[in-house]
Parts: sequence; structure tokens; C-alpha cells
Amino acid sequence: MKYDPASEIQDHQVFGEFGGVNPSITDSSTFTFMKPDTMKELFENEIEGCFLYSRHWNPSNKYLSEALAKLEDTESAQVTSSGISAIACTILQICKSGDEIISSRTIYGGTWALFKNILPKFGINVKFVDINNLSRVKSLINKNTKLIFCETISNPLLDVSDLPKLSMIAKSDNLKLVVDNTFSPMVISPYKLGADVVIHSLTKYINGASDCVAGCICASNEFINELTDINHGMTMLLGPVLDSFRSSSILKNLNTLHIRMKQHSMNAKYLAEKIDKMGYNVFYPGLKKHPQYNLITSFKNDGFGYSGMLGIDVGTLDQGEKILESMQKEKIGYLAVSLGYYKTLFSLPGSSTSSEIPEDEQNKMGLSKGIIRFSVGLDNDIGRTFNRIKKCLKNLK
Repeated sequence: MKYDPASEIQDHQVFGEFGGVNPSITDSSTFTFMKPDTMKELFENEIEGCFLYSRHWNPSNKYLSEALAKLEDTESAQVTSSGISAIACTILQICKSGDEIISSRTIYGGTWALFKNILPKFGINVKFVDINNLSRVKSLINKNTKLIFCETISNPLLDVSDLPKLSMIAKSDNLKLVVDNTFSPMVISPYKLGADVVIHSLTKYINGASDCVAGCICASNEFINELTDINHGMTMLLGPVLDSFRSSSILKNLNTLHIRMKQHSMNAKYLAEKIDKMGYNVFYPGLKKHPQYNLITSFKNDGFGYSGMLGIDVGTLDQGEKILESMQKEKIGYLAVSLGYYKTLFSLPGSSTSSEIPEDEQNKMGLSKGIIRFSVGLDNDIGRTFNRIKKCLKNLK
């Protein structure tokens, strides 16, 4: 039987200090000690139920972290102030100057820029590769390689990474497999498939309201303890702490994630199939013609579909811009970046969320300037939405 993350979240119970059905919010940066010895001990070892300073841990962030660990079936988790801070802290915890990373070429533009422009300043080299070319991935491993990085479902081309095989490659050379699962919470459980670290931008599907920025790192107790170590931990010393009120808000929204993912996925699949029949090149892993359809079907969790992300190629940048403007006028959704919102969001990633990637690299990825990325919303009548999209596409012709 496949892992059921929705049941894990449902069974995770945290009460408020006075019995509230929502846990109390800790509105404190620092915490009181009754005895000096306890403070001294906490600087040396973590004490359950005892907190030092909110940059390290506080109860609100602890509650959310515990729930996220349940979501991904990891031993532990750490919340951060953004998805990109979660990636940066993870990489810097694992790698030092002289180390190398093998990364998927097709990743979020901000991650690509971090890997290409920032990590080399710290002596960390990144080799970009078609992550589904497993023989090429193997050939790039050397004594300096420390980790393999990929996205479960890639941004923005929606390629699916073969996580079980990548895990086998990583483990055979004692490497870490780090996976960004932002596009597919509940749909896919990378840790169950062999990933060592699972990262999310909580900003997106998990929170679901486009009203905050946050991230998380899900991994073993050992790795999370390394991240929070007061002398060497990257989340402790780089300071990407998440505000307690935001942690509390995200924790409440997490309880509806299973319902939202089902609707996002159902709507995206409907649009993908309808637009595909119109003759457009459609990118969606739930289409049987998608190159990794059988792969994702073999390891996805039952009941949550294939995610709510969708891409269509309309040819040129000029055509794409006209369609985006038309769709916003038709009230299909918003011309905006990000994803996971209850309304549909659409953009041209080649000139927005992937604009950090140079044009020659975009060409290697297969990222056309005319590709529109949809984060399909929770529309009640998706047929009505499709008719409006069809009108916009036909008006262009």
C-alpha cells in the first residue's frame, strides 16, 4: 500500500497550552530559565520542551516542523524563512570549499542562479546535467562530489526525476540526494523513494494562500540537529528564522492540503487533456504521452493526481504575452509568478521565474519563450475555465 500523507497529518495532534484545538502561538524571541545550570546545559545539548532563543527553536516552529516531518515521513524537519534559504542552508551544511554538486539543469531560476553565481564564490562547483540521463549523472561523479540535487517535478518543464534510481546512484557513492518537492506535496514522497533531504517552498501549495514566504527542510534527526547546532548549524547561524505567527498560520492551512491537492490536480488534468486536443504542445505528467508518465504513475501516492502545474507552448514570446493579457481580462486568473494559490496563476517562465538562466541554457533545457506556465486553481467549474482559455487561444489565431 502506498504511503498516505493525508492520514499522517490527520493523526498529528497538537493542543494549545490551555487545551485549545490550535496550538498556542509563542510570541517571544527569548525564553526564561529558572536556573543558570539549565541555560548552560541547553547551550550544549537540546532539552525536550526547553527553548533558548527563537533563531534556534521556538514552540510554534517546532509544531510546524513536526507536522512537515509527518507529511514527508522523515524523522525531523526544520522550517525556514523561504524556500531558497532552505536550499542554501542545506547545501552549505553538506558542502565546503572544493566540493562539487551534480544538479538537474531544469530547475527553478532562483536555485539555478544560487548554484551558478553564488556557490562558486565559496569554492563550491555545480555541474548541470539532464537529470534523467542517468549514465551522464554517474559519469560526472568524482571524489569531490557531495550531493545530487533535483526537483521531483521540474520547474517549469514538468519533467519527473527518477528518484529511486538517483537514490541508488547516490548511495553507491556515499552522496546525499537532495530533492525539491515544491511542485508535488502529497503527490510524491521523495524520502520514501530514497531521498536524503526533502525541501519545500512552503510559500506555494503547502500554505496555499499566497500570503507569506516560507520554506522547510525534511530529513533525519541527525541532519536537522546538524542544521540547528549552535556552533556549526547553518539554519542557526545564517538566521533564516520563520515568524511564529506565520508558522501557526501555515500549520492550520496544512490540514486542508489533501483536499486542495486533489482539486488542483483534477483541474490541471482536465485542462491538459482539453488543450492537448486543440493541438498545442502540452507539458503535464498526467498525460499518457508525457515521457515520464509511467515513471510517476509507478511511485506517486494514490488519490492526489499528478499535481496542479501545467505548461503549454504557444510559439513565441509575443503570442504568449497577448494570451496572458487576454486570460487576465477573461478572469481566468492572475498574471503572476508563484504557484499553489486558490486562483489560477500564469506567467511566461522564460522571461520571469527562469529569467536568471541565460538564453543558451534555456535552449539546452528546451525552454521556449512561448511556454506558458499555469498553476491551476481550485475552480469549481473547470469546464467554464477551459472555455475561457479556449476563447483566448482561438482569438490569437
